[in-house]
Amino acid sequence: MLHLIPAPLHRATYRAAHRLRLIWWRLRRPQLRGCRMLVFDPQGRVLLVRHSYGSGNWMLPAGGLGRNEDAIAGARRELAEEVGCRLGEARLVTRLDEHLSGAVNQVHLVAGTTCDPPMGDQREVIAAQFFAPGAWPSDLAHSHQDGLSAWVTAAAAALRA
Repeated sequence: MLHLIPAPLHRATYRAAHRLRLIWWRLRRPQLRGCRMLVFDPQGRVLLVRHSYGSGNWMLPAGGLGRNEDAIAGARRELAEEVGCRLGEARLVTRLDEHLSGAVNQVHLVAGTTCDPPMGDQREVIAAQFFAPGAWPSDLAHSHQDGLSAWVTAAAAALRA
């Protein structure tokens, strides 16, 4: 049903909802559960996306987990929804606690592979592209600048195991 909303209006709605969500998090300080995906293509490149809301910088695909939803199942669902890719060989790498506008987000880092070409939905995700490890875009999300290379190393090790 949401696909019936014109893409520009849908993107504006995401931006407004994101601003309201940040205010809600500051007030309520909830405990959140999410997943972040480290997705490798056959050449060993890593998938990054740009959302239509937030900073607009490149980051790993990510999303919220439903109540009692398994992290790997949630990662597969989110990746399919956001960029139309299937997640193969999925492995849970680690769990990180991140502070987001007063909320604590338990982020489950899930690694996997795909042979599918990423296609942003032009609503939530406006761009999706594979990057060689270490050749990150200059406008990489601040939250990823310190940890991304280490996450890639840990994810690659988990996939080899």
